[in-house]
Amino acid sequence: MKTNKKGIHHITAISGDAQRNAEFYVKKLGMRLVKKSVNQDDPGTYHLFYGNANGSPGSGLTFFPWQMAIQGKPGLGEAVTVALAVPSGSIDYWAEHFGEEGIDFDGPYDRFGQQAIGFKDPDLMGLELVFDEQVDSLPGWEKGSVPAEYGIRGFRGTTLLLSEHESTAQVLTNLFGFEETAREENRWHYTTDAPIGGSVIIEEGEHKPSSNGRGIVHHVAFRASDDDELKELRQKIIDMGLHPSDVIDRHWFHSVYFRSPGGVLFEIATDGPGYDVDEEPDKLGQKLILPPWLESKREKIEKRLPEIRV
Repeated sequence: MKTNKKGIHHITAISGDAQRNAEFYVKKLGMRLVKKSVNQDDPGTYHLFYGNANGSPGSGLTFFPWQMAIQGKPGLGEAVTVALAVPSGSIDYWAEHFGEEGIDFDGPYDRFGQQAIGFKDPDLMGLELVFDEQVDSLPGWEKGSVPAEYGIRGFRGTTLLLSEHESTAQVLTNLFGFEETAREENRWHYTTDAPIGGSVIIEEGEHKPSSNGRGIVHHVAFRASDDDELKELRQKIIDMGLHPSDVIDRHWFHSVYFRSPGGVLFEIATDGPGYDVDEEPDKLGQKLILPPWLESKREKIEKRLPEIRV
């Protein structure tokens, strides 16, 4: 029986216009903007973090908005769908809500034993809402545009499109503690018993033309409890013959990056310090937050960033 309560920490994608991105995820999907910061590798652009009521690990969908980014086309070696978990009895609400917001969706359909609907964000990134009884007892965000009883609680998981599943499956099981729990034709389902972020589907597919750009998932991050576990996992990556980065301080968590055998960029991120290390919990996302090493450049950075209103 599984006892692993961990899974996905956050997922980061590329978007186009920052205002359009924020309006969709905050106003239409009802997620909380928990951190408004900058891309630490390109500080003249935003890094926007959306999450659940508390911005907890397992709920962070983050974006690098590049205004001039071309439309991406997903392909092999990428995470092609992000699945968000909502309470199991909320399907009627979401169907009506999407109709009112003009959001087209497919379904409901079966996602390995759970009801789901599929749709796309303004940059055509593939999304799913999974109606998941595991999150029924988790609190919703009381101040969101979606009533708390129906709101997004975090990730159900993601779908990876790969040329073969076995080598990446070994990383999921040996490194992150996932277990194969179901298979349907060319799709394998790997899970932990984490209430959010505990699902990865690997789908085997064939090569097709693809390109990087907006609507493409940049990386998938998995959870480590603390710095000690992060270092242990980094050594395991090396022992598996893969090539991790050094530990990188991202201010709200510490990270290690590596390319999975199937081509997907994976990250391991610590649960802490967390998004409230530099903002009061009730004021998350309300102002531009810079990591300490960029604070001296605030005036220059702020002049380059467009205003976001949500």
